[in-house]
Amino acid sequence: MADDATPPLIIDVHADIACPWCYIGHQRLEQALEKRPELDVVLRWRPFQLQPGMPAEGRPWREFAQEKFGGWDKAQQMFERVKAVGSEDGLVFNFDSMEVAPNTADAHRLVLWAEGQSAGVEMSERLYAAYFADGKNVSDRNVLARCAADAGLDPDAAREMLQSEDWKQEVVRAQDLARQRGVTGVPFHVFDERYAVSGAQPVEAFVRALDTATGG
Repeated sequence: MADDATPPLIIDVHADIACPWCYIGHQRLEQALEKRPELDVVLRWRPFQLQPGMPAEGRPWREFAQEKFGGWDKAQQMFERVKAVGSEDGLVFNFDSMEVAPNTADAHRLVLWAEGQSAGVEMSERLYAAYFADGKNVSDRNVLARCAADAGLDPDAAREMLQSEDWKQEVVRAQDLARQRGVTGVPFHVFDERYAVSGAQPVEAFVRALDTATGG
C-alpha cells in the first residue's frame, strides 16, 4: 500500500553564526512557524561564512569592528540599531562583552554535526546566544564543546569531531551552493528549493512564504 504521507517542508537556512541579522531572521522564522503549527517543517543548515578569510583564532573584536564599519562611532551606531531591533523579538545583543570576531568554520561544523542528531536548530540557537548575548569566542573549541553540552549533546564527542576533518567539506560545499543560488548576503531562506526570503524580513513575510510553499 502506497504511503500518502506528505513530506516535510524543507527550508534551507543560509546563515552565519556571526551575523546578527541571521539571529533575528531565525527568531522571526520561528515566530512564523508558531503561526502555522500544523506544518511539518525541517530546517536545513547551510553554512555561509561572511568572513571566510578570518584567522582560525579570530581577531580582536574592537579592531575588526572599527575596520568593518569605518570607525568605532559608526560601529556603535550599528550596534544600537541591532540591539533595538533584536529587543523587539526578545533577543539580547551585548556587543560590549565581545572580545573576539570569530572564524565560524568550526561553529558551522558543529551545527551540521548536531543536525545529524536532530539538534541542529538547538545548536545554532545556543551558538547565537553564546556569541551575541554572552560575548563568547565561538572560534574556541572549548567554548564550542560547552555550547554542545548546553544544547543537550555530548561535549566530549563534539570536541572529538572538531579535532577531526569531519564536516569541513560540507561547509565548503554550502558556500558553493550559495554562490550557485546567487546568495551574496545572509540570512537567506529557501523554501522547498523554490521560494526564497532574503534578509531578516518581518514575521508576516515568512508566513507568506510558508503559505506559498505549501499551497496554503
